[in-house]
Parts: sequence; structure tokens; C-alpha cells
Amino acid sequence: MNREYFELLLQLVRVGGVIVVDNVLWHGRVADPLVTDAKTVSIRSFNNDLFEDKRVNISMVPTGDGMTICRKL
Repeated sequence: MNREYFELLLQLVRVGGVIVVDNVLWHGRVADPLVTDAKTVSIRSFNNDLFEDKRVNISMVPTGDGMTICRKL
């Protein structure tokens, strides 16, 4: 998911609503600092942006390829 799409979703979701982002672990590659391909770096950066975003509470679920549940504040 790109940042622009996430910003649009935040406008559409009401307070208390949720956005679920899939594939946030990218087969574990986001946790390996030696993996630096563009897609992995992009997902790693997006995950960090979600972590620092004060407009949502997040919970990462490490099943499958990972998903992050974002609840709008």
C-alpha cells in the first residue's frame, strides 16, 4: 500500500474505524537489514510511518505474510 492510498483511506474511515494492511512482513524480508531491494525498503518505510502516525493505533499480526490493523483515532 502506498502512502497516498493510505491518506485517502484515512479520509474515508470514521473515528474508531479500521484499515487493515496486508503483506507488511514481506516474507520476513523487512526484518533483514541486508535486504535492500526497492520493494522491501518501501514496505519497511511504510511500516515505520504507520508506527509513528499519531492518527492511528496499530497492531501487527505476524500470521502468514503479516498484516497491520490500524484503528483511526
